[in-house]
Amino acid sequence: MKLTFKTQDDHADVTFNQLLGINNAGEIAGYFGNGQTRPNKGYVLKPPYAQADYTNENFIGSTQTQVTGVNNHGVTVGFWVDGTGDNYGFVKDGSQWITAIDPHAPAPTATAPVMEQFLGINDHNIAVGFYADAKGHDHGFTYDVKTGSFDAVSIKGFSQSTAAAINNKGEIAGFVSNGGNDDGFIKNGNKIELLTGPTGAVSVQALGINNEGEVVGSYEDKTKATFGFLYNEHTGQYTTISDPNTPVNAGPATMTVINGLNDKGQLVGFYLDSGGITEGLIATLSAHK
Repeated sequence: MKLTFKTQDDHADVTFNQLLGINNAGEIAGYFGNGQTRPNKGYVLKPPYAQADYTNENFIGSTQTQVTGVNNHGVTVGFWVDGTGDNYGFVKDGSQWITAIDPHAPAPTATAPVMEQFLGINDHNIAVGFYADAKGHDHGFTYDVKTGSFDAVSIKGFSQSTAAAINNKGEIAGFVSNGGNDDGFIKNGNKIELLTGPTGAVSVQALGINNEGEVVGSYEDKTKATFGFLYNEHTGQYTTISDPNTPVNAGPATMTVINGLNDKGQLVGFYLDSGGITEGLIATLSAHK
């Protein structure tokens, strides 16, 4: 399996970009800005990926916005932050913005703001994400845009869960924790498959899933280096992914994260370059069914 890599950054901020989702038309969800010295600003990027192909997408009145997913109808999801630091998930369908809070999420307080994020959406307009409870524990959910209903995504034996992506079959990819390292998961109805990563993986997060039985994400090794991965549900095989522009054997300075993929062999994410800059990446599989 051969991958070709392309660095892809919005020139509005060439110091920090993350690409988080991609649909079958090659439309990409992402954002620029590190959230500290420069606020997060969301965008949607369309082929052929020139600077003129970026469209800003920021929730009205927000201080920060990340666009995290896009389905094959162009519906996007993400989250926005208000002036007090509360995080709210959103769905954008055409010109309509929808924001909703899981009824199980705690009300904000002066010391504990709302923390809820939408991270992915399928073509049936079922979104996934998580909220944090009063103790800071994350709880995954699905959100039906049509009915406005939330359903919990929990994994028996784990105190925390994050639902990161959902495909058109209803399979959910995400990760779980009991307060230590993470394990990835695929949830298909009541069937759960835990993803512990390739040899050497210490902590694993599944972040994207397509309709072809493929999952992407990232894992951390014992040196705190982070690598992307591609996992094939049918074969159980992992492929480690590392952008050629990230440092090698540099511990935490070695970082590649793969956030999303489509059915056509295109993967998106980000990497840390030798200067410490977070760069968006598009990786393409040379041969794909």
